[in-house]
Amino acid sequence: MYHLSSAVLMVAELMAVAAKTAPKCLGQDFVDIQVVSGEQLQLLADEMEKFGKESGKTNFDRDAASVRNSDAVVFVALRENKPLGLNCGACGHDKCAGLESSEGPEFVGPLCAWRVLDVGIALGSAAKTAGLLNVDSRVMYRPAVVARKIGLVKGDIICAIPISATSKNIYFDRPEKN
Repeated sequence: MYHLSSAVLMVAELMAVAAKTAPKCLGQDFVDIQVVSGEQLQLLADEMEKFGKESGKTNFDRDAASVRNSDAVVFVALRENKPLGLNCGACGHDKCAGLESSEGPEFVGPLCAWRVLDVGIALGSAAKTAGLLNVDSRVMYRPAVVARKIGLVKGDIICAIPISATSKNIYFDRPEKN
C-alpha cells in the first residue's frame, strides 16, 4: 500500500508557494505562511480540545479531531497590521493614522481591511492549489485561534487550512457538537 503522507506534505509546500506568490496590495507582503505537521498536529489537537473545554466554546473538539486526522495544516497569517494608507474608512476610521489595533480575545483588531484581503487572497490561492492537486482541505478558524494562543504561529489574524488525502473528505459531513 502506498503511503500518501509525503505527497500530501509536498502539496502543503506548494500551497505555501501559492500563498506567498498571491497578489498583495501595493506589492507589500505582510503575509506569513507556516506548515505544521507530525507531532505538532497532535499537540495542536490536544490544545484545541483543552481550549474548547476551558472556554466553553463549541466545536473545538470536533475541529481538533479533523486536525488530528490531517497530514498537515497550512497557516496563513497577517504578520503586521500596517495600514495601506488609502484613508478609505473600511476599518472604521476616517484616516489610516487613526487605526490603532489592540489585542482582542483571540486576534488583534481592528485591522486594515486591505491587509485582511491580502490574507484572504493568499488563503484562496493556497486552497485552490490543494484542490487542483486533489487534496482535501477546508479553511478553518478554530485551529488558528489555538495555534496563536500557544505560540505555534504568530500573527495579528490567522487562518488554518488542514489537508488530507483519504477516500472521503474528512472536513465535511462532521456532526455539530455542543
